Amino acid sequence: MSLLSDLINLDLSDSTEKIIAEYIWIGGSGLDMRSKARTLPGPVTDPSQLPKWNYDGSSTGQAPGKDSEVIIYPQAIFKDPFRRGNNILVICDAYTPAGEPIPTNKRHAAAKVFTHPDVVSEVPWYGIEQEYTLLQKDVKWPLGWPIGGYPGPQGPYYCGIGADKAWGRDIVDAHYKACLYAGINISGINGEVMPGQWEFQVGPSVGISAGDELWAARYILERITEIAGVVLSFDPKPIQGDWNGAGAHTNYRKGKDTLRIEGRHQTWTLMLLHRWWQRLLCCGNHEDCCGDDGDGMVWYFEFVMFSLNV
Repeated sequence: MSLLSDLINLDLSDSTEKIIAEYIWIGGSGLDMRSKARTLPGPVTDPSQLPKWNYDGSSTGQAPGKDSEVIIYPQAIFKDPFRRGNNILVICDAYTPAGEPIPTNKRHAAAKVFTHPDVVSEVPWYGIEQEYTLLQKDVKWPLGWPIGGYPGPQGPYYCGIGADKAWGRDIVDAHYKACLYAGINISGINGEVMPGQWEFQVGPSVGISAGDELWAARYILERITEIAGVVLSFDPKPIQGDWNGAGAHTNYRKGKDTLRIEGRHQTWTLMLLHRWWQRLLCCGNHEDCCGDDGDGMVWYFEFVMFSLNV
C-alpha cells in the first residue's frame, strides 16, 4: 500500500511537462457527476486552450445507443487538489456533434443570460450555501447514527463540536482546504441542524462562475468521500420525520444596489430559497421546502437588507 500511495502522489514535474486534465460534466439525472482524464502536452491557463472531447452518452442517460456521441466543451479550469502540480480539473458542458446543447445542459442557456450586456453591467453576485449529508456506505444511514436507530433530538448539532455531536469533520476540513487549493471561492463551512449533515458556502462569486465553482466544489467533495468510504447525499430530505432537510440557499446581490448612507455600506440582498436557480443546482427540492423541518415555501422570496460599517 505504501508503494501505491507513493505512485498516487508522484510528482510528474521532474520528468515531464505533460499534465493531466480531469474533464467533468453533469450526467443524465441532472445531479450526478461524471469525469474522465486525458493527457495534455503542457500547462494550460484558460479553457479556450483546451480541446473538446467526447463520451458515450448512452451510458449516462443522455443519448440513444444508435447515436450516442456527446461532445464536451471546456468552460472553467481549477487546480487539481488530488494530483496537484500543474494538473487541472475542467468543468464542461455537453453538446451534440452538431453543436446543439443536449437537454441536460442547463449551463448553455445560463451563459446566454449572464453574458448579456445588461446583466454584465449589473455585476450579479451570488453566495450559495450548499447543505449535504454524509451517509454510511453499506447501509445509507447518516454518519455517526446507530444503524437502524436514531441519535438524540436536534439541538446540539448545529455548529456543534465534540465526538457525540460532529461526525465527519475530517472530510469537511479536507474538502475546505482542497477547494481553497483548487481556486474555488469557498467562504466557510459549518455543521448543520441534523447530525451527519454539513454545509459549505461558495461565493461571493460573479455571474455564471458561481455555478462553475459550486459544481467543482461538489465534485471535489464527492471524490473525498469516495476516498473516505462514505456516501455523499444532496437529497433534500434524506431522513423522514422530525429531521432537517438539506438545500442550497442562494444569496444574490446586484452591484448597482450598493449605496453609501451616513458611513454605512448598505446592500440589498435577495435570498432565493428553493427557486429557479436551485433548479440548476439541485433536483427534488420540494421535500426540503415543505413541512416543519423544511427551510421555506416553494417560490418563496425573501428580501433582506443588511448593513456593514465601512
